[in-house]
Amino acid sequence: MKDTGIVILETERLFLRCYQDEDLPALHAIFSEPGMMSFYPAPFTWSQTQSWIKRNQTRYDKDGYGLWAVCLKETMACIGDCGLVAQHIEGHTEVEIGYHIKQEQWSKGYATEAAMACRDYGFGPLELKRLISIIHPGNTGSIRVAEKLGLSWEKDVDIFNNRHRIYSAVKG
Repeated sequence: MKDTGIVILETERLFLRCYQDEDLPALHAIFSEPGMMSFYPAPFTWSQTQSWIKRNQTRYDKDGYGLWAVCLKETMACIGDCGLVAQHIEGHTEVEIGYHIKQEQWSKGYATEAAMACRDYGFGPLELKRLISIIHPGNTGSIRVAEKLGLSWEKDVDIFNNRHRIYSAVKG
């Protein structure tokens, strides 16, 4: 069996693991899909996807977390990413639950399943007091996932050169 890297979290159908350089082709296929990236300035190039992986590998060392590869247990296929990311918003550092799932895997509950595991990891072992998600107002799918996680709309902010909504939850 292929080495899957360091498994961080496991759910009923998924495991989340640290990115490996070998994830580049699978992730580029996801991040270069125009529909998948409709709330980003443009689909990612090969180089941008490579930088995405490297940036998250650096986060693992610096922060102890980042976005992790989301893999199907059944096939071991990487279908996206999900994890925790330190974000700077209005002069404060917040920890975001972020998620990107391959478009052909939408509406199967994978984003919610992975993000719930990340939420529980953040509030549990990491002992975070608050988590957010940064979501473009038109991204109704991501809004639904955030609401299923127990996050509620808090405010709108200008970030990433666009207006976004901040959804948040506190450990309770």
